Amino acid sequence: MIFQKFLNPTKMTLLALALTFVACSDDDETTTPTEEPLNIVETAQASADLTSLVAALQAADGDLVNVLSGGEFTVLAPTNAAFDAFLTANNFADLSEVPTDVLANILLNHVVAGSVMSTDLTAAGAGYTQTNATNADGDALSLYFNTTDGVVFNGVSTVSTADIEATNGVIHIVDQVIGLPTIATFATADPTFETLVAALTRPDLEVPFVTILSSTGQGTPLTAFAPTNDAFGDLLTELGIDDLNQIDVNTLTAVLLTHVVGEANVRAEDLTQDMPVPTLVGENLTVDLTSGPQLVDPNGRVANIVANNVQAYNGVVHVIDKVVLPLL
Repeated sequence: MIFQKFLNPTKMTLLALALTFVACSDDDETTTPTEEPLNIVETAQASADLTSLVAALQAADGDLVNVLSGGEFTVLAPTNAAFDAFLTANNFADLSEVPTDVLANILLNHVVAGSVMSTDLTAAGAGYTQTNATNADGDALSLYFNTTDGVVFNGVSTVSTADIEATNGVIHIVDQVIGLPTIATFATADPTFETLVAALTRPDLEVPFVTILSSTGQGTPLTAFAPTNDAFGDLLTELGIDDLNQIDVNTLTAVLLTHVVGEANVRAEDLTQDMPVPTLVGENLTVDLTSGPQLVDPNGRVANIVANNVQAYNGVVHVIDKVVLPLL
């Protein structure tokens, strides 16, 4: 009645339209905004379980926050618990005690160029890829993956949450920090070398092969020619024996030393025809490239290099299909 006293019907209609417009505008303002997609670093920052990773990226050399905010990468992201275990294992009280250049290289060992989904890994089954970490010469380090029981990297770190997509790649959360690999890392992680590992760790050996192949100090880098399980099986047949334990300890030691080159990171591209390769046993292998990359031992036995340039921090591994022997 009061409004009717002051407003004519036309004005009342206009007022109703105005109120309707205001109501619609209020509805529009309360609509939930669409979330902006996040890059890799922003995705990590949004996760309560990746705060240590973010802190490490900020502390490390190389401006890694900006690096991983652009480009396209796959990041294996260790959890906070994984970083705690890493610090404890390496006697660091906290991240601030880790040298920033070392920290950067370790973090880059969790970064692969391009987007690699978990389905890509399971389709491959097992194999090697390269990370953005490097050795002292600037060669990209290798990363071994195996999907027999989950997705496991270098035999130590398992994916707990896969395929978290970001605007510039993908994140897989892992349960362990993946340290810079040594030759021993790949030998123990890859089941292709189970027999080799059994030989290297035979209790009666006096030469500490595991220590040598794990070392990053004096005498490194190393080049290792790693025979496959089948190669060792062929050797047993050749020798007419059933088990590695039947090989005399001094003979086995000499055989294993014939597969290691000291103080040289000899990659496939460094090999030349008739190149002598001095080994730790004190005898040379000879490179033959006429029928693909091959090694000829002092007895004229020929081993094919069937896979090459598995790059560790302390040296490089080439896979061979025959056990080479010192001069018999």
